[in-house]
Amino acid sequence: MTPRQAHVPAGAFTYPIDTPLPTRWFGFLLLREFTLLAFSSALDPLRVANQLAQRPLYGWVVLSEDGRPVPSSSAVEMGVHGGLEALDDALELFVCSGNRGTEVASAPVLAAIRRHARFGGQVGGICTGAMTLARAGLLDDKRFTLHWENQPGFREAFPDLTPSLTRFEADGAVRTCSGGSAATEMMLSIITEDYGEAFAVAVADMCLNDPNQRPGREQRSSIARAIDSRNPKLLRVLRAMYANIEEPLSLEELAEDAGVSRRQMERQFTQSLGEPPAAIYRNIRLDRAHSLLAETDMTVMDVATASGFNSVSVMSRHFKRRFGMTPFGKRNRP
Repeated sequence: MTPRQAHVPAGAFTYPIDTPLPTRWFGFLLLREFTLLAFSSALDPLRVANQLAQRPLYGWVVLSEDGRPVPSSSAVEMGVHGGLEALDDALELFVCSGNRGTEVASAPVLAAIRRHARFGGQVGGICTGAMTLARAGLLDDKRFTLHWENQPGFREAFPDLTPSLTRFEADGAVRTCSGGSAATEMMLSIITEDYGEAFAVAVADMCLNDPNQRPGREQRSSIARAIDSRNPKLLRVLRAMYANIEEPLSLEELAEDAGVSRRQMERQFTQSLGEPPAAIYRNIRLDRAHSLLAETDMTVMDVATASGFNSVSVMSRHFKRRFGMTPFGKRNRP
């Protein structure tokens, strides 16, 4: 086939990489009604990495089954570089699909993906791409994820497979993500493996994306999970938590406001949200602190106060545990 050439766009800001690895090539297989946001969120960090380094760190090939353009779920057609014949072992393949993930991959597509994996090619799924990997028999004994909206249907179709609720997963030669900004986070984790955290943070900043790449982050907020639980008392407690950040309420006050005992509240939180109310309340306040550090010029002391922490040291300890850095590291100023 024609030799591939990685794209290196020009840019105003650069981040030199003195000893680049050989160009790492990715293939994106677009299936009918794929999610455009998830696809572009995975592709663009590679483009930004090349732009910053001014070197072909990464290359990509966009594929469809027959080499023709593919309609996205937004009714926008995406042109491609080629069909399944362009898939070779050198490509790390990501399957991109949308709400029809259990049905859009044809038998030839499934056969091509199985063949790619059998001969040592890496595979992955973006948004609901894990559904196609499951149909191809590639997720047995693997950690994987897909978008939360599609997980109930996935469990019905594949009762022996259990997706995680995390934003992205990496298990051996299989990488999966839940779509949207999680696709960027997954690609940033790859860039970190190749060129270190500092370069990945520079790529994240160019994407205006949070550099937090912890694969264990869940897809949905506590509010979303509480809505899904259909428990009005949980929602009442969470609303009170969000409304009282600078001056936090006690657990007793939260429970009384919701009309339950503290013990009942703690049991309901643990059963429905997987964490006790104290931990969720603290994380809500830490998320506020993170936003204030990123979006304002407030001092760390003022951020601690505005987030309901009685000292910088207490906030710093919990902040580092949640975000992998201290508030001073996030701000780089006191």
